[in-house]
Amino acid sequence: MHDLGIVIVNWNTRDYLKRCLETVQASEGDFTYRVVVVDNASTDGSPAMVRQDFPTVELIASETNGGYPYGNNLGLRALGFRAVGDVDAAAPRYALLLNPDTEVPPAALYNMLQFMDSRPEIGVAGPKLVLPDGNLDLACRRSFPTPTVSLYRFSGLSKLFPTNPRFGRYNMTFADPDQEIEVDSVVGAYMQVRRESIAAAGLLDETFFMYGEDLDWAYRIKAAGWKVYYHPQVVVKHVKRAASRQSQKALFEFQRAMLIFYRKHYRKTTPFWLHAIVMAGILLKGGPEIWPEIRRPV
Repeated sequence: MHDLGIVIVNWNTRDYLKRCLETVQASEGDFTYRVVVVDNASTDGSPAMVRQDFPTVELIASETNGGYPYGNNLGLRALGFRAVGDVDAAAPRYALLLNPDTEVPPAALYNMLQFMDSRPEIGVAGPKLVLPDGNLDLACRRSFPTPTVSLYRFSGLSKLFPTNPRFGRYNMTFADPDQEIEVDSVVGAYMQVRRESIAAAGLLDETFFMYGEDLDWAYRIKAAGWKVYYHPQVVVKHVKRAASRQSQKALFEFQRAMLIFYRKHYRKTTPFWLHAIVMAGILLKGGPEIWPEIRRPV
């Protein structure tokens, strides 16, 4: 059994992927790992690059781009994870979802393993992610987008009062970026998940396409009794949106993801007046393209 199974889903980010794999293979520390690259039908030569330059990396070249959770589930199944309660004996102790536009310092993987090993109650953890300009990637520590948290976000209150514990909950801007803290979710760009918590919650929900699936996974893992932590003592570079900026679907899929998440976890307990505001906000942000999704029966 390996300590860590790393799944990297790639779509037309060959050069970033190459750099990411170089940093992974330069990792230091006493641990074992497997790397599975899932290529979602890239047209930029990514699979050929992986085969040529990284022969020890396991490559799954999907003929279709089924989205981010689809690709990650292909990788997780290759590692031995399948469904709730269905995990191979050889599956690694932890799975790591890692974006191809990240660069991990030599000690990052080992230190994240050490952190989670020391805290058996933690099911999911993520490091501090910084953008190329050195600023914090705000998505690396988040609260769930409940109707009220989303309202604070879309009304602008979170920007007006970022340090307020009530209004700044969306990206937890009220907390020190260097403070280790329990959170609702970390981001799928670097999301380390304990084997037992995957067995409890199952795989990613493929109803999502490229956003929201990490939030949903964290929600289900927390519902199963595990904790989620942000661990800023490990710092990882994240270019961010290297693939999604190429996609015309990105804005639509973000709003669609929020709609799916809301309906799945909050609609039944949301009063009508707040439900109407949530729907109006999604329609305003998503534009006419999101209207058929709003009207779709659930």
